[in-house]
Amino acid sequence: MAGTTQDPYADRYASRVNHMTVSEIRALFAVANRPEVVSLAGGMPYLSALPLDVVGDLVGKLIRDQGANALQYGAGQGELALRERICEVMALEKISASAGDVVVTVGSQHGLTLLAQAFLDPGDVVLAEGPSYVGALGVFAAAQAEVTHVPMDADGLDPAALADALATLRAQGKRAKFVYTVPNFHNPAGVTMTEERRDALVALAQQYDVLIIEDNPYGLLGFEDEPGRALRSRDSDRVIYLGSFSKTFAPGLRTGWVLAPPAVRQKLVLINEAQVLCPPQLTQRVITEYLTHHPWRQQIKVFRELYQTRRDAMLSALNTMMPSGVSWEEPRGGFYIWLTLPEGIDSKSLLARALAHQVAYVPGVGFYSDGQGRGNLRLSYCFPEPERLVEGVRRFSSALEQERALRSVFDGDVR
Repeated sequence: MAGTTQDPYADRYASRVNHMTVSEIRALFAVANRPEVVSLAGGMPYLSALPLDVVGDLVGKLIRDQGANALQYGAGQGELALRERICEVMALEKISASAGDVVVTVGSQHGLTLLAQAFLDPGDVVLAEGPSYVGALGVFAAAQAEVTHVPMDADGLDPAALADALATLRAQGKRAKFVYTVPNFHNPAGVTMTEERRDALVALAQQYDVLIIEDNPYGLLGFEDEPGRALRSRDSDRVIYLGSFSKTFAPGLRTGWVLAPPAVRQKLVLINEAQVLCPPQLTQRVITEYLTHHPWRQQIKVFRELYQTRRDAMLSALNTMMPSGVSWEEPRGGFYIWLTLPEGIDSKSLLARALAHQVAYVPGVGFYSDGQGRGNLRLSYCFPEPERLVEGVRRFSSALEQERALRSVFDGDVR
């Protein structure tokens, strides 16, 4: 009917489509990308730090010398040369891997989707940190899985809470298909799992016979220490590892990977071939050439120093400008700071006022599957210049003070 907003195809969609919703981050893009708005929302890498002239020359030479092959169909598992380079990258986190067990994907998000298709039936249980990466929650929702959040603190996922969740499921006659975790410089919480907790997580997975999905896009972007030891290095049969070049090279190349045990890898290749036939040859070869001929470790050092400068600028602004009752943990790497607001302040309701002050962030509720997180929000410091970050925090502080003052009046507190 003309003028109606009802979807005329609603009764034709597969049931899984009805579980898919727009993420809190994507919904913000149209507003947050306006030039007058300071966006502390999206986690976009600062690509101007790349030697773009060098990358341009590399791509041009690649097309001239290898164009007939680079623009052709390729292998469903990904190019062998790239998979070998990926193993060298993972070795920085003490992972000993064979190129034969690596599956190249169209970004690590695609890898997560492959894993969901391989393991999740409707109603299956996934244990995930609370809060958790919004893209993962979208994948699990599309698979019609049930997400149970496990609390975190400054040291990462809480093993005692995980043990309780696993025991509860066992008592109910259920088993989690896997535990999903971002152990390094967590998105959105910013915290890093301690070595002791990593050991405890692997031990619990072994005790309860559950898999671990280790999602690690930020692991090489630590500010203080060398890369830590990956969960995968502790148990190669139980931990499936997701990696990406989006944060250490360029997200527009859409190249990630899954490192999985041989039996799982075989299934992932079959699903990958059914979905995309083969990941893009050209982008794979660009990354292979970059890793082979460019000092990529030095480039990661450049990124680390740049993001540390931005983190420090945001932390300094927060310490100076935030009103009482706001708290946060100091990230040791990655892109994000997770704020806890004063009691009674809803981050989703506050967003409209923040946007009126021309600053954007991501409300915390988007990082939970069960409605939690209204008292939290995520700030990203990776893209804006340091002075822009300071201005963004100033605008946010002003919006928060107005919201709290208005709420005090409504609550009858006229102090």
